[in-house]
Amino acid sequence: MDGFDIDRIDEVIHGRLRLGVMAFLSSAETADFNALKAKLQATDGNLSTHLRKLEEAGYVRIDKSFVGRRPLTRVSLTDAGRAAFVGYLDAIGKLVGAG
Repeated sequence: MDGFDIDRIDEVIHGRLRLGVMAFLSSAETADFNALKAKLQATDGNLSTHLRKLEEAGYVRIDKSFVGRRPLTRVSLTDAGRAAFVGYLDAIGKLVGAG
């Protein structure tokens, strides 16, 4: 099967929660931490861990600020993250015979 290359699957993106973050941000561009947490049905700690992994890979940018006295964490997809997500989708498509 041409195009079948399991090594093209990006392990950073492939986890369920990280894939959810990437998919959500691919259309939302930016989301606050609580919106991501609710949409992905994640706990604070679990989401934080996965966001850190995506940030370390250069796929997301995390901006922390305050609104009044309340902390606000916003997450955005980077250009590298968008390219990695498109590559991931292409690799999955080829694995299942769509590409």
